[in-house]
Amino acid sequence: MACRFGYVIAIVLAALAAPAAHAQSAAEPTGIWQTQAGDAHVKVSKCGGGICGVVVSLREPINPATGKPQVDNKNPNPSLANRPIIGLRLFSGMHAVAANKWSGQIYNADDGGTYASSITAPGDGTLRVEGCVGALCGGETWTRVGR
Repeated sequence: MACRFGYVIAIVLAALAAPAAHAQSAAEPTGIWQTQAGDAHVKVSKCGGGICGVVVSLREPINPATGKPQVDNKNPNPSLANRPIIGLRLFSGMHAVAANKWSGQIYNADDGGTYASSITAPGDGTLRVEGCVGALCGGETWTRVGR
């Protein structure tokens, strides 16, 4: 009888775990995301117990003024100002702080600043990316374009 009882518990636990696993994957942040302005695609992947985001394409990969690939020319560090935007890591090691929410820091290539940030995956094919400087916060909604 004890053996049969253990078998029943295993089936019940498996049945309960299946919907929970499905619910967690519904808001999975990994994949390719288009920024709100549509000017870049960012690949979000798991890394070091958190998530990371890297620019994988740009609407305008070539700077029309120079005829060369776009670079991180807003970066205040001169040694980083010539690195290509494609391949640039915007965030790394963002750690989970709640269901479907990660926290850490994000780099903004538009102004060369790094900000306290959070990313929320509501499960509707979007990511809400927010950054704050003190009490001033702003954000945008990214749309999934691929896995």
